[in-house]
Amino acid sequence: MTSFGITNGPAPARLTVGIVSAGRVGTAVGAALERVGHVVVACSAVSEASRARARTRLRESEVLPVDQVAGKVELLVLAVPDTELSALVAGLAATDAVGPGTIVVHTSGANGIGILAPLAAKGALPLAVHPAMTFTGHDEDTARLSSACFGITAADDIGYAIAQSLVLEIGGEPVRVAEGMRPLYHAALAHGSNHLVTLVADAVQALRVALEGQELLGQELVGDEPGGVAERVISPLLTAALDNVLRRGPSALTGPVSRGDVEAVSTHLKSLSDVDPRIAEGYRALSLRSAQRVRADQDMIDLLGTRTDMKSGGESCE
Repeated sequence: MTSFGITNGPAPARLTVGIVSAGRVGTAVGAALERVGHVVVACSAVSEASRARARTRLRESEVLPVDQVAGKVELLVLAVPDTELSALVAGLAATDAVGPGTIVVHTSGANGIGILAPLAAKGALPLAVHPAMTFTGHDEDTARLSSACFGITAADDIGYAIAQSLVLEIGGEPVRVAEGMRPLYHAALAHGSNHLVTLVADAVQALRVALEGQELLGQELVGDEPGGVAERVISPLLTAALDNVLRRGPSALTGPVSRGDVEAVSTHLKSLSDVDPRIAEGYRALSLRSAQRVRADQDMIDLLGTRTDMKSGGESCE
């Protein structure tokens, strides 16, 4: 096994790397490692989309079955969906595909190193290294890795030193996450990123209804495709709100809930219900959480504590 230098020590040794599999995450991580001198010698790719990514982003990598990828490398990156990781690890352990001393990294946010226990028992060095970003499958993914934080979990100081070095090499920021905190870490990221997408999509849908048919002479029509008038209207507001909360915390909260304007919030709920009761329900739930944060008056809490009944077309029920 090639030795691996740690931070502030000798330059890290160049490692032979294998990627399982050549999806969006795997190819981005592989390309990032190659940029700093490691060599992705093999990857697995089953679907045609994965094979195309491998050809485009990991040009020097040989496409091989999973067990052969594992047997050729010093650093094995398991970049598969969370639901597939346990079975993959069990299969690799059962076939003795991973040699002792191999650094095995998975990129799952929800899991720590416990899921790699079958390989650790065979002498592998287990690491959980999760890039806290979303992936598109394009070249910008690799560039974004250089400014992303990575949640790292290891079994000991040696493991943490290696994980830290790998992340720092590609320009990322390593953040230690305790084994028992991985589910909470993942929940927080999913809550923020995934639900932001749903929130913005709902807001854009309602805004399109509000703007449709009111276009000025020569102005593009309000349509359903992304990047239109509605998105341009709301984009500066969203950008400012996100920047404010990240820099100033919950004090950045503005709007009718924070002002205690029960009448405005009630009107919002009715207007959104006319568009889609499900959007109104999302607004109600988030407004209630906002009201709790600002310790709103009971009148506001009472209004927002009334759920929208989806089955009855938007009528409320206690």
